[in-house]
Amino acid sequence: MTKPSAPLRLAALGLALSITPLLQGCFPVVAAGAGAAAMVAADRRQPEIMLGDQRIELTASTRISEAVKDQAHVNVTAYNQTVLLTGEAISARVKTEVEKVVAQVPQVKSVVNELQIAGPSSFAARSNDTYLTSRVKAAFLTANKFSANDVKVVTEDGVVYLLGLVNRKEADDATEIARAIGGVKKVVRVFEYITVAPKPAAEQAPANR
Repeated sequence: MTKPSAPLRLAALGLALSITPLLQGCFPVVAAGAGAAAMVAADRRQPEIMLGDQRIELTASTRISEAVKDQAHVNVTAYNQTVLLTGEAISARVKTEVEKVVAQVPQVKSVVNELQIAGPSSFAARSNDTYLTSRVKAAFLTANKFSANDVKVVTEDGVVYLLGLVNRKEADDATEIARAIGGVKKVVRVFEYITVAPKPAAEQAPANR
């Protein structure tokens, strides 16, 4: 059976992402429609990995909620099948339980558990984290040292976590820029390092038959 072409794969992923709000409820929407296709074309992950990361986030969030109820406030971020956990857990036992639950989700390669032992953060604190994330992303665009699409930014209690498939220079540039933003307490790198940036799937030449 012939594999679908890259444009067909992108169209299929765009359709899948467009219905994500119906499946995720209050979970954040990454993209929809034509915007999703553009995002896929610019991302270093393969389209199926991007979709898989969203599936991991949804599945992990659901299982965490079922396992620990209101004993933790957990943000789940998946990038290239590595999962970053941020937020708060009421005890070390709950923190460990959350990690075990996520590690058992299909396709998860590794779990970076950054949960803090504390009560849930306040609305003001979460709003400030959102603001810091937007400032870091804007600074990436202004500096123009690398493609801002290649670095995912997550902020929790003033700590900025950076994820992505990057080379060492891109990682260092992103870290330096994020550290310079006022209000950022610390920058934690959760990068996966590459030597040469792979082309997005849409740009890869078809194999010779």
